[in-house]
Amino acid sequence: MTGSRPTSSPLDALRPAAFGADPSGERMARIRRSPNFADGVFTNPVGAERTPSAAMLKFLPTYFRAEQRARRAPGGTVPVHPTTVADLAVPAASGLRLTWMGHSSVLAEIDGARVLFDPVWSERCSPFAFAGPRRLHPVPVPLRETGPVDAVVISHDHYDHLDMATVRALSRGSGAHFVVPLGVGAHLEHWGVPAGRITELDWHETARVAGLSFTATSARHFCGRALRNTQHTLWASWVVAGSEHRIFHSGDTGYFPGFADIGAQYGPFDATMIQIGAYSEFWPDIHMTPDEGLQAHADLQGDAARGVMLPIHWGTFNLAPHPWEEPAEGSVAAAARHGARVAIPRPGQPFEPADGLPADHWWRAVAVRPVAAAEETAVRGTARPKVSVRA
Repeated sequence: MTGSRPTSSPLDALRPAAFGADPSGERMARIRRSPNFADGVFTNPVGAERTPSAAMLKFLPTYFRAEQRARRAPGGTVPVHPTTVADLAVPAASGLRLTWMGHSSVLAEIDGARVLFDPVWSERCSPFAFAGPRRLHPVPVPLRETGPVDAVVISHDHYDHLDMATVRALSRGSGAHFVVPLGVGAHLEHWGVPAGRITELDWHETARVAGLSFTATSARHFCGRALRNTQHTLWASWVVAGSEHRIFHSGDTGYFPGFADIGAQYGPFDATMIQIGAYSEFWPDIHMTPDEGLQAHADLQGDAARGVMLPIHWGTFNLAPHPWEEPAEGSVAAAARHGARVAIPRPGQPFEPADGLPADHWWRAVAVRPVAAAEETAVRGTARPKVSVRA
């Protein structure tokens, strides 16, 4: 579907390419017909502050405190998995293998197809090469060496999930089909992805690509890449199902009761990939804490012990005030309390849920942690009221 806004003024010519393009034409008409679009913007399933700009202003003084800045990054070198390319060359014996590449980027090999979620291979998640959050560890493997990719799934258009350079490289270097929420196709076309290789979905719409079904499901977040955030591109979580396996990727989202509805309609899942990092009391509605992420997993599965949860959206970029290792520690602690199976592999370490989970707490060796709190596993960032996990 075409409909990206053409450059039409000198000001538009100065707009950085990474900002993408606003939907227009038939693409915008379809957006206006969406049941999730009201009063000129996409809306959340339950109330949330769409653009937490005021919260960010409150966060800035904390951001520049030297001691806290040190805690938000690893104190040593993050141990990226050394044999990713060789491991990926061997087919997944069970039919399902996941490789966390850092942040929310996951390569999922499912029932003979290869799906890349939210791929970000750039040094910074930013519209500019010289500024913005920088990687805390290198990418585990060059993009061209990940092997063939059948589908690329994008959860929303924020820079740490939709990266122009990565999209262009995938568009040129593979025949992958892009499956994205409504409106996001305008960005992709602006960057040269052929319209015929883009499928845009509203919540609870499904498309088939490479023998898999892709369903966009609801999430509690917001969108925007430019200075003027029109809220004309949708955000989504995703259900991907093959002949034998099904998986869930949360994208970015705050906790909301709709996870149980998603699970009832599309689950249970062999594995869930759940956002558990970059949370803060300054923006509680749009990102989940580890406890809330475990709750979401339990809701999706109907039982916290069913399937495997892969925590995502942590470890790669400094985007929030919590200590770097806190999302991993919080996920381990929540899983232990509720009997859930949580996999926290090193970046680039493939694993098959059917074969067992990575067991070492590798992040502890490189975390900056006060000596008195060396064995502490409680998560300070989850101090706000917790939801109880329903078995």
